[in-house]
Amino acid sequence: MSANYVLFEEDGGFKAGSILADNETSLQVEMPSGKRGKIKAAQVLLRFQNPAPTQVLVDAAVLASEIDVEFLWEMAGEGEFAFLALAKEYYGHEPAAPEAASLLLALHGAPVYFHRKGKGRFRKAPADILKAALASLEKKRQQALIIENWVAELTACRLPAELLPHAETLLGKPDRNRPEIKAFETAAAARGCSLPELLLQTGALKSPYEVHLRRFLAEQFPRGTAFPALEPPPVSDDLPRADGVRAFSIDDANTTEVDDALSLTPEADGGWRIGIHIAAPGLAIAHGSPLDAIARARLSTVYMPGAKITMLPEAVVSAYTLEAGRDCPTLSLYLTVDADWNITDTKSRAELTPIVANLRHHKIEPWFNEESVNGTLPDNPFRDELLTLWHFANACEARRGKPSATQGVNDYHFEIDGDLADPENCRVNIVARKRGSPLDKLVAELMIVANTTWGGLLADLGVACLYRAQTGGKARMSAAPQPHEGLGVPQYAWMTSPLRRYSDLICQRQLIAALNDKPPPFAPRAAELFAAMRDFEATYAAYAEFQRNLERYWCLRYLAQENVREAIVITRRDELVRFENLPLFARIPGATGFTPGQRLKVAIDGLDDLGLDVRCHIVEVLDKLDKPEILPEDEADETLPESPAEVPAETAEVSTEVVTES
Repeated sequence: MSANYVLFEEDGGFKAGSILADNETSLQVEMPSGKRGKIKAAQVLLRFQNPAPTQVLVDAAVLASEIDVEFLWEMAGEGEFAFLALAKEYYGHEPAAPEAASLLLALHGAPVYFHRKGKGRFRKAPADILKAALASLEKKRQQALIIENWVAELTACRLPAELLPHAETLLGKPDRNRPEIKAFETAAAARGCSLPELLLQTGALKSPYEVHLRRFLAEQFPRGTAFPALEPPPVSDDLPRADGVRAFSIDDANTTEVDDALSLTPEADGGWRIGIHIAAPGLAIAHGSPLDAIARARLSTVYMPGAKITMLPEAVVSAYTLEAGRDCPTLSLYLTVDADWNITDTKSRAELTPIVANLRHHKIEPWFNEESVNGTLPDNPFRDELLTLWHFANACEARRGKPSATQGVNDYHFEIDGDLADPENCRVNIVARKRGSPLDKLVAELMIVANTTWGGLLADLGVACLYRAQTGGKARMSAAPQPHEGLGVPQYAWMTSPLRRYSDLICQRQLIAALNDKPPPFAPRAAELFAAMRDFEATYAAYAEFQRNLERYWCLRYLAQENVREAIVITRRDELVRFENLPLFARIPGATGFTPGQRLKVAIDGLDDLGLDVRCHIVEVLDKLDKPEILPEDEADETLPESPAEVPAETAEVSTEVVTES
């Protein structure tokens, strides 16, 4: 009696159906659902007369669940076998369709015990392989139980001690194959929260500040921020001393990486010799040296309110920072300037420069400011030098036809009083300082002169250098000299911050080699130079984003600290507004149709320190600003902030350096 039904394999599973037509190499089959189709004869594993296809797999599954797979493995021979043959031996008689199918399901469902060798054919696993596989399965079972217990604890907001060392890895690029990470992710999904929220809820991290900081460290400093034990390179003792020079720096109160200073010497013809002196770690940190590798890995100093992570070890910074009271190794640019403020000659050399003073903004600006420079300045140290350099800066600015510092924009200094390990009990003070002061212009213009002059010198000599270019409104880094339209200069190299930017350290070493008629570390179009440029640009942008995020965090803490319920904001575009007298932006749903610069009173509805969000709604529409201001957000559109034009000049590169007061 011919069979009416077939059991066959399709898409990795077993199916049964009624035969409509048998064409030897293929069959027309009707499934229990009524769907018809063609299958190859090679797919058929069993032909049978009864029971019906709807029942055979149901009965087979019941029988298969009763089969002892270990016993089946014991009774199977060493060679290949067909499932029908083993079914006959197992049941002791010619197996019915459900019995035959049950053996097929049992063999197929035990890949650890039986290896497939073809259509309906199997071979039992060798004993040693089976033993190892079973041990692996048991390990996975035990691991699953452990993960289940961890998930239960985490879901209840309890942190198992074994998971604490893995908590911080969640903020970087965790290995999602690790059971600890699987437990955190499963628990977060169960609680309907993000991983950072779970870390806070379980006490793995203590505050949103710690989340932001440790996420950044996990991404950018996965091996930690400590420096290896390296001796700072000795300061060269064979440099000529700059006799007759009294150099002084101008910086923020908390700047420790002082890498530029100025000097002024009157000339007999009524002109001056102006010195621009840049700290010169490039004299000692050789390309490819261990210290260079450190700087190459970090690429820049990281600034944040209350702390910073320096590019170079403290001992190296201390050895090469331009500290008052000692002769410091510098790369100096001397400008010969006539009585009409024209630069008639330039000279560059490496030397030991006497640094006689580190002037600080907060002490100088009360008497040297926009109001006083056009009147009578009080008799203070360096009064005459500052005033003369300011007049020279004005002349330089006029020649370029571009302002050296954006007017009408504030820089903000964050002072954090307290222990950053407990940020919620710290007190934050945010102090605004308007850009474009005489000190800003003085330093900015002289740094523009240095970066433009040295960049041009290397371009003329055909020596590779890293430039900052701006054409068509788009700023970018380049290994070729190109115009910087924002500054109005033919080229602008980054050379004046070698203690805190790797790009500047590269360029300084190139310049030192050129001045000494030696081969520079990098040839033009060197792959290593382009790689360093790309890495610097990406890393510098990541550092800047982190700094902005932490500044935003401390702005939110300031609002909470001062219990600010209402505030004045200034409209931007779309729904974006900026808080007046704070570097804090927000989006207000529905705040559209306003002219940029419109002042609004808003009520603060909530602060989210973790999401860095402030929610508010409009209470009252106020007057417009008398003069639309240029806001820092316009400049933040750039991947890399400009220095010194689009952002606060060289003096303001450290404007966010703050002190943590105890």
